[in-house]
Amino acid sequence: MTSLSRRAMLVLPLVLSACGDDEAPHAPNAFPPLRYDYLPPIQLNVASIDIQQRFIPAGVPPDVSYSDPVQPVDALKAMAHDRLQALGTTNKAVFAIMDATLSRLNDTIRGSMSVSLTIYNSDNAQAGYATANVERTHTGLDGDLAQTLYAMTKTMMDDMNVEFEYQARQNLKDWLTTATAPDVPVEDTPLDRPGGQ
Repeated sequence: MTSLSRRAMLVLPLVLSACGDDEAPHAPNAFPPLRYDYLPPIQLNVASIDIQQRFIPAGVPPDVSYSDPVQPVDALKAMAHDRLQALGTTNKAVFAIMDATLSRLNDTIRGSMSVSLTIYNSDNAQAGYATANVERTHTGLDGDLAQTLYAMTKTMMDDMNVEFEYQARQNLKDWLTTATAPDVPVEDTPLDRPGGQ
């Protein structure tokens, strides 16, 4: 075997290794879950909180939410679980995910989120209502779609936490409490269609 052949055999594994690194999957801890229990809780004078998913991602282009390491829908559910507390003995709150879109057109990604929080009294009549909406656009992809989508979702959720708390405190003042009580389980109810139809 010639010296040149030996050198080629030594270099080839390094080249193949370098190529593999470019396509290697992200490390398991590269995209930590998005949680919000470090933020002040929003305490409601209700006996229960129902989380409803009224938005279903399309799952086909231009939707790219399926490529996000943390799905926008899951991030919104985490926000509701982490921040909403039921401290009352009657009445009910319904947190609804109305929109959690990530769509891509060429090198532009558009994200939008919309949620609502409705209070129902003991007669099941609507007694209070608040909505929060955020949007963001990102242009120019670095080649790592998962990283771009994760960063975009994280930023939108930062915005959503601020907007949601503001809207809840502005529109549901009569239903907020600062009292302390044992945590009441939050019921998570995924719905196939808006309104559970």
